[in-house]
Amino acid sequence: MQAIGIDIGGTKIAGAVVTEQGEIVAEQRVATVAEDAEAIVDAVVGMIQSLGAGREIIAAGVAAPGFIDAAQSVVYYTPNIPWRNEHLRDRLLARLGIDVTIDNDANAAGWAEFRFGAGRSVSDMTMLTIGTGVGGAIVSENRLFRGGFGAGAEIGHLRVVPDGLPCGCGARGCIEQYGSGRALMRMANEIADAGGIVGASLAAERTRAGALTGDVVGRLIAEQDPGALAALRQLGSWLGQACASLGAVLDPQRFVFGGGVAAAGELLLEPIREAYLANLPARGFHPEPEFVIAELVNDAGVVGAADLARLHALAG
Repeated sequence: MQAIGIDIGGTKIAGAVVTEQGEIVAEQRVATVAEDAEAIVDAVVGMIQSLGAGREIIAAGVAAPGFIDAAQSVVYYTPNIPWRNEHLRDRLLARLGIDVTIDNDANAAGWAEFRFGAGRSVSDMTMLTIGTGVGGAIVSENRLFRGGFGAGAEIGHLRVVPDGLPCGCGARGCIEQYGSGRALMRMANEIADAGGIVGASLAAERTRAGALTGDVVGRLIAEQDPGALAALRQLGSWLGQACASLGAVLDPQRFVFGGGVAAAGELLLEPIREAYLANLPARGFHPEPEFVIAELVNDAGVVGAADLARLHALAG
């Protein structure tokens, strides 16, 4: 029983036909015209129609950034697309002949990992997506947590530093400012500024290229450069502290880490585990969760959106 998943990103819209087993059998990608909300709706409709042509499709799921209501229908707010209280599901239903659901993109990716990736075999999983910002998804007792208004699991805006760095959400001290790819770049630049042997390679790369980039820092991490590793350890320490707070509330069996920074693998997980244990209440009297890297990478959004849509349609 196949469903279509659409993942709306800041630069591209990805779509795929997905089986009940989470396998992609057809896919498409188009550029996102982020400033034109109507063009995005047209692109989503066209992609669903194209992918569904000649196939028996039970439903389509659309994953979008921002706040989505609990009914999986209205986009309250998206940061990079001019949607405000947008009744997106109704608009798509009016133009398509299949059931449609709308979900947050991090929720969709987390659900895909829970069902078909690094979260399978547990009932309670918390996922953090470490990219430009920090996204999150929570599965509790085999159910995706959305909250009373649908806007729950905004893990990136868990406050870890009172009166800390200002965040784009309007608050200060959010984990997004300490545990994201953007934060990693800030830490790497600070280490380069400090000079000395530890920051020598970072400083040299910055001088050569004019600025440090994510690709450069990622390469230096893979090469185990001392400065790049020091920045990654700082990042991991903040994430571990955040996970300890999340663990005290959610008690997940497994933490899953996705996003571009998660490509560092065990080099990222080690400082996360250390900081988690250092901040865990009643350590030694509490089972310890697993910390793992996400498996589905760039396919998670479309796979999760499709599976959530299929389940919604079957539930009637």
